[in-house]
Amino acid sequence: MPYPAGGTTDQLARAIQQPLADTLGQPVVIENKAGAGGTLGTDAAAKAAPDGYTLVFGNSGPNAIAPLVRKLPYDSLKDLRPLSTVAIVPMILTVPAESPHKTVKDFIAFARAQGKAINYGSVGNGSLSHLTGELFNDLAGLKMQHIPYNGGAPMVTAFASGQLHAAFVTGLDGASMVQAGRIRYLGAGSPKRTDVLPGLPAVSEDIPGFRSMAWFGLLAPRAVPDDIANKIHAAILKAVARPEVRKLFADRNVEARSSTPQELDKLIRDEMAQWAPVVARSDVKD
Repeated sequence: MPYPAGGTTDQLARAIQQPLADTLGQPVVIENKAGAGGTLGTDAAAKAAPDGYTLVFGNSGPNAIAPLVRKLPYDSLKDLRPLSTVAIVPMILTVPAESPHKTVKDFIAFARAQGKAINYGSVGNGSLSHLTGELFNDLAGLKMQHIPYNGGAPMVTAFASGQLHAAFVTGLDGASMVQAGRIRYLGAGSPKRTDVLPGLPAVSEDIPGFRSMAWFGLLAPRAVPDDIANKIHAAILKAVARPEVRKLFADRNVEARSSTPQELDKLIRDEMAQWAPVVARSDVKD
C-alpha cells in the first residue's frame, strides 16, 4: 500500500483484504509504505521477488500520472504486471456548502468573471485532482489558481475553514463532509451521469469532452509467472464480486469493477495519453 493508513486507496484495499485471504487460503497483509506520492511503495513492489507474494495496490497517480511528471526509479509499463482493477471513481467538482453556486454552469460563469481571484485545491502537486483542475481550467476557459494540500483529508477540511472556492474530490474523500452539510457536489467527472452518484449531472453536460476518472487495482512485479498471476487474478474477481464489498463501495460513491489484465494495461496507457498534454500545458513540476 503506497499510501498512509486510512486514506482513499487504503480504505479500498482493506475492503478486499479478507475476501482475498478467504479465496487464497492464507493471510493477506497490508504493508503501508507511503511516500513520494505513492511512488516509494510502488517502486518497492516493482523490485520485489516475482513470486506472487508481493503486490501493489495501484492507482492513477504513481502508475499513470507520476511517470509524466518526473523521472521515476521504475517504469510503470515495463516493471509492473497489471492484474485487475478493483474500483473506478469519478472525480467530483465540489464547492463549500455556503457557496451560492448550485450548478456547474453557475460556477463557471462566476469563475470566469473572477479570473485569478478563484482558487481550487488538490491532494498534491501533480496529482489527479491537480490535473483535473487544470483540465477544467483549459476546457472552461478559466484561470483558477491551484492550492496543493498533503492528502485528501486536509484538502476537504480546508473547505470548512473557507480556504477554497472549489476542488475535485473522490466520493471517499467527500462523502462524510457532504452528509454533514459542509460541502456540495456540483458535477461528476464520468463521461455521463452515473448510478454511483445518483442525480448528479456530469460536468461534460456543460463542458463537452471533460472526463476525469480515478481507478484502483492490483499489480505485481512484471516477472511473476502466468500461473501465479492467473490464480491471483481469479481471487481478485471473486473478492470484488462479494456483495458486502460492492455495498461498501457503493455507499462511498465508488463503482466496484474488476477487469482483465489487458484492460488494466490499456487503461493505464490511455490515461497517460489523456494527461500528457495537460501536464505539458500546465508545466507541472513535482
